[in-house]
This record gives sequence, C-alpha cells and structure tokens, in this order.
Amino acid sequence: MSARKVSTRGSRPATVAAFLARLSKDKRAALERLRRTIRSIVPRAEECISYRIPAFRLDGKVLVWFGAGANHCSFYPGAVVQAFKRDLAGYSVSKGTIRFTPDKPLPAALVRRLIRARRARLAS
Repeated sequence: MSARKVSTRGSRPATVAAFLARLSKDKRAALERLRRTIRSIVPRAEECISYRIPAFRLDGKVLVWFGAGANHCSFYPGAVVQAFKRDLAGYSVSKGTIRFTPDKPLPAALVRRLIRARRARLAS
C-alpha cells in the first residue's frame, strides 16, 4: 500500500486537534508550541475553528489565527503586523500574516507583543 498525504485543505476540521493531526510532525510541533504560548498569554481565550483554521476567540471576537501551508507555518494577528515590520525581519510577512518555518519559530516575547497590540486594536 502506498502512503497518501493528507491535505489540510478540503474537508473542514471540527477541532484544533483535528487540524493539527493532519500536519507533518515538525509543523504540528511548531504550531503546538505557538498554541501553548498563546494560551499562556491569554488564558481566558477559547479555541475555535474560524475560516477553516485554528483561532483564539476572546470576548466574542477572534483574536488571532494560526495555520500551515505547504512550506511554512503561519500566525495571523491581523493588521498589527505592519507596526512590527522591524521585529519581523527575517520572516515573510504580508498585511496580517506572518509566515515562519518550524525550525525558526516566532519568539514568545514577540507573540506577546503582537497579541497585546491586537487586543488594543480590538478594544478601540
């Protein structure tokens, strides 16, 4: 029997765990680390699936999303990314997306600052 690669596109994962289970081991580990970091920063946030990818919702609003592409992992804190361009040198960024590889994850301190900025933007 040949091994078949499971795509993260197509069927909709019902849970964050189901989404992560479809990923390669290295991407899953990188996103689990990011997930733990987000939980530690915003323990009241609830996990959900939004736009077919994992997200954290706080007070009824999606705070951040995360996911994976063919050759990278992604963190989606929204338009606040633009204010952190210098901090994100070395990562691929566009509008509200930060792409990183499992071997070069986002530092927890930077994730904390991005989430703080995102919360401030949602509160305004």
